[in-house]
Amino acid sequence: MDLKPGDSFSTVREVTDELVRGFAELSGDHNPLHLDDKFAADTRFGKRIAHGMLSGAFISAVLGYELDVRKIVYLGQTLNFRAPVFIGDTVTATATVGSIREDKPVVTLETVCKNQDGTVVVEGEAVIILLD
Repeated sequence: MDLKPGDSFSTVREVTDELVRGFAELSGDHNPLHLDDKFAADTRFGKRIAHGMLSGAFISAVLGYELDVRKIVYLGQTLNFRAPVFIGDTVTATATVGSIREDKPVVTLETVCKNQDGTVVVEGEAVIILLD
């Protein structure tokens, strides 16, 4: 196993209107807060926000494509939504190895998404198992 505590992996994604609409189609979540400018203008956010789970998908992308190890299975993920992600934001999703079990190849990673201003928008913890 090549992973060690402290190893960190990231991806950067721009949150576009097209991406949010595609995520709505894929997930079936058509909440107007994500899709309707007029509706969103009358909310506490003042404008449309991205689905929270879109940031969760960015974390999944880190684990699936950015990790040095490709053969993994997701065992669990906690997500705490700290701030909204707006259309046009750039989100950096990062996963940092926290611990690796000695008795089996189970890895716990701290996960965080930050916007272009460095504001934490999502944080949590992922647990994966290495297959080889």
